[in-house]
Amino acid sequence: MKDAPSRTDETLYPSVREQLAKTLGPVRDMLCHDLSVDVPACRFAMLPVYAMLDLPRVNVELSIMPRAERTRDLLMSVCAKLRVMVCDARDTNESDRNPDVDSCTETMSANLA
Repeated sequence: MKDAPSRTDETLYPSVREQLAKTLGPVRDMLCHDLSVDVPACRFAMLPVYAMLDLPRVNVELSIMPRAERTRDLLMSVCAKLRVMVCDARDTNESDRNPDVDSCTETMSANLA
């Protein structure tokens, strides 16, 4: 595994910063366990960003080194767990800026390098 940055809209960040920070350890533990990587190989950070109004307010992107045992089903399971963990942390009872965009998403890309 390479990186897992969590990007949070800067207008939401102050209200969720502490709770998101508390999820870093459990998220890393889950990623290391489920993807069979050692802790030093898993870099997970949260970043406040200026997001456009039509983009999700929270986004997590995984760059994963391919391995035969990292099947689509496994990766989708990791995404589902990650989504629950991050979305629970950012539960602020705020209305989202754009109701057509999911407020909490993850995207994954395989790093083939």
